[in-house]
Amino acid sequence: MVEQLFEELRALPQAEALALGGSRAGEVFDAASDYDVYLYCTAPIPVETRREILERHCCLLELGNSFWEYEDNCRLNSGVDLDILYRDLDSFAAGVAEVVEGFQARNGYTTCMWHNLLTCRILWDKEGRLTRTRERFSVPYPPQLRRAILERDWRLLHTALPAYDGQLAKAVKRRDWVSVNHRTAAFLEAYFDFLFALNGLTHPGEKRLVQLCRARCALLPEGFEENLEALFQDLFHRPERVEGDVAAILAALEKVYPTQNMT
Repeated sequence: MVEQLFEELRALPQAEALALGGSRAGEVFDAASDYDVYLYCTAPIPVETRREILERHCCLLELGNSFWEYEDNCRLNSGVDLDILYRDLDSFAAGVAEVVEGFQARNGYTTCMWHNLLTCRILWDKEGRLTRTRERFSVPYPPQLRRAILERDWRLLHTALPAYDGQLAKAVKRRDWVSVNHRTAAFLEAYFDFLFALNGLTHPGEKRLVQLCRARCALLPEGFEENLEALFQDLFHRPERVEGDVAAILAALEKVYPTQNMT
């Protein structure tokens, strides 16, 4: 079923490359694993054309969602979810270039799209442009990018006036639990962005981050998992401990990569 769908997508005149991401791009997946599909196009594909194709293979469709990228979110007749993301290769490559060649750090997930490009499984590449784009960015982790990410994330975590640790402490004191949740998520985005850059690794996304850090990162703060677990246990049950939990996470982080290395 899926192979037939991919054949129909490849036959579209606007299509120039097709790739798989997520667990389906690797070896660790099962029959229930979702499909993350990237269709690189030279021009937009009309909604009705996409609907006609997808209705033959899917029992549920949401076409043209743009919460993150422009995509169709579907459920195959087999019950497995399918996300098709439509990309312009030139625009996508330009965004990766800003990070890899322009050394631009961002607020969390800095190198996720670079990671996506390097780890996707290319199923079809009409003119070889996607393959050449991947080859262009198959380079060692730039030290300038690493430093830019570390400096930005450390300021966001701790030293800037609007740093997340201070914002989180204020939210806890106010018992503003929505803000506590929001600021904790922002703190962790910067924290994991920092850790992957520290180890010269591209950021794999938002899932299984603790497990991936443990498996792939040579440099991890002492008490890495224990400190995170303490924060999670205390957030809404013992809020008076949260400021200390955050301080312990940052102190351990600074020991593994002292502040003077960022100046």
